[in-house]
Amino acid sequence: MSVFRLQQGRGPLLISLPHVGTEIPPELHDRLVPRALASEDTDWHLERLYAPLAEKLGASLIVPRYSRYVIDLNRPPNDAPLYPGASGGTGLVPTRFFTDDPLYRAGAEPAADEVAARRETYWQPYHYALQSELMRLRDRHGRGLLFDGHSIRSELPWLFEGELPALNLGTADGDACDPGMTARLAGVLAGQAQYSHVVNGRFKGGFITRHYGRPGDGLHAVQLEMCQRCYMDEAADPAGAYDEARAAQVLPVIEQLLQEMLAWHP
Repeated sequence: MSVFRLQQGRGPLLISLPHVGTEIPPELHDRLVPRALASEDTDWHLERLYAPLAEKLGASLIVPRYSRYVIDLNRPPNDAPLYPGASGGTGLVPTRFFTDDPLYRAGAEPAADEVAARRETYWQPYHYALQSELMRLRDRHGRGLLFDGHSIRSELPWLFEGELPALNLGTADGDACDPGMTARLAGVLAGQAQYSHVVNGRFKGGFITRHYGRPGDGLHAVQLEMCQRCYMDEAADPAGAYDEARAAQVLPVIEQLLQEMLAWHP
C-alpha cells in the first residue's frame, strides 16, 4: 500500500507537506463522526501551490495520501507534546477536531495497540522515505535542505488566541538550521509589506523540523505555517475554496523563501 508519493528533484531541497492527505480508510468510517469524513483540518491545496514550485526549482516533493485524522506525521512517534503547557493540541493519532469537538463516536476511540499499528503502517514509511531522501540530497550536494510546508485557518480559539500572522516561520528557535539561513529567510519576510509575519513565534516547527534539522550534520530544516487566508477563502467549503488571485500574490514570497534556501551555502 502506497501511503505517500515522492517526487525526486535535481537540487538539494526537499519540500514536505505532511498534512495535505485527505483519504480515510473505509474501516474507520463508521467509528468517526460523519463530519470527520470531510477531513476539514487538512492543509488544503498546498500541493497545488508547491508542486509547480518544486518542478521549477528542481526540488524533491513528498506528500502523504491519508488524512491527519488517521495519524499526524508531524508529531513524534512517542506522542510527546510539542509545546508543553500550551492549551489544546491533537496528538499523534488525533481524537478531536481543531474546534475541540470529538472525532470519534463515543467508545470508538483508538486504543494503544491501534495507535501502534497506525504508526507502523502510515508514520514509519513516510519518515523513512523523508530521511532517506534528505540524506541522499546531502550526500549528493553537500547539504540537505528541508522545507516543511503547512497551512492553518487564521483563527482557532481552541489552539491559540486571536488571529495568527499570515506567515509563521519556525526554525526550532534557531536549532534546526544555520543562523545565516534563518537571517536570509527572515529578511525575505521583512522585505515585503503585504503579509504579517513572525519568526519562531507560536509555531516554532513541529517534529519534522526539530528532528531532521541538524546543522552540524549538514541538514537544515525550516517550517512555514501559512494562514489559509493567503490563498483561499476560509469562509467557504475548504475543498473548493482555492483562490487563484490570492495564490498568485503569495506565491512569489514562497518562491523567494525557497530560492534563498537554495542560494545559501555553509
